[in-house]
Amino acid sequence: MAGLPQAVPARPFFLAAAPGQRFCLYHPPAGACRGALLYLHPFGDEMNKSRRMAALQARALAALGYGVLQIDLHGCGDSSGDFADARWDGWKDDVALAAAWLRAETGQPVALWGLRLGALLALDCARMPGAAPAAVLLWQPLVNGATFLTQFLRMKMANQLLSEGADSGSGTKALRETLRAGSPLEVAGYELAPAMADAIEALDTKALAVAGCPVHWFEVVSAAGRAIAPAAARIGAAWEQAGVDLRVHVVHCLPFWATQEIAECPALLAATAAALTDTTP
Repeated sequence: MAGLPQAVPARPFFLAAAPGQRFCLYHPPAGACRGALLYLHPFGDEMNKSRRMAALQARALAALGYGVLQIDLHGCGDSSGDFADARWDGWKDDVALAAAWLRAETGQPVALWGLRLGALLALDCARMPGAAPAAVLLWQPLVNGATFLTQFLRMKMANQLLSEGADSGSGTKALRETLRAGSPLEVAGYELAPAMADAIEALDTKALAVAGCPVHWFEVVSAAGRAIAPAAARIGAAWEQAGVDLRVHVVHCLPFWATQEIAECPALLAATAAALTDTTP
């Protein structure tokens, strides 16, 4: 990103919402505004692991002339509520509220940029009546919600699996039954509400096709030259048949949202900036 103009310092603020307020960080564009992006963070501890990458990308895009807004969704980060209070429809309301603020601030149509589960939230919100994003940027979107929920629940089973050798399928099945009975579960320090679990499990990425704007899928791979995962490729093929203007970008770097130490991926930052500037008037 060498040679970019100096970005204006980011501005933190609280956005009035229902209930409470949402913590936001706005990165004003350097010079004339050429577009606006709203970042939607991933789920649970993945949000914390990816904060640095989100901030680096936001600053880089602001230096290119984009207004970028980061929001902590309800029950997350510094926003009102506990994680147990979070609901999928409430998060969609947060996205609509933040997008309206960003449009008013920049005078530009808003592009949605999401990571992991945040990518599925971006897709779901882009399909809402009247949403019409300028573009959708997907960083390592989940293949489907059910698989992700299973992986999340397995964190609760980890100690039991190691000590007793219990079958992971039966373990997560029992946890799902607890949720379906209406009882929340604490997983890795996060209290998961049954309603949120149901909403995540019902997410089908293949069915979240978005037409009418460019959709950029950024796939992180572990080795240079490796292709996009087969399951993701099948989703992409189905989207293209449905008329999605899909652009796939394969980037070699660490899965920074899941590494033990905070990691960076300069290649992803560069690929995202290049893709956005190539498709934004």
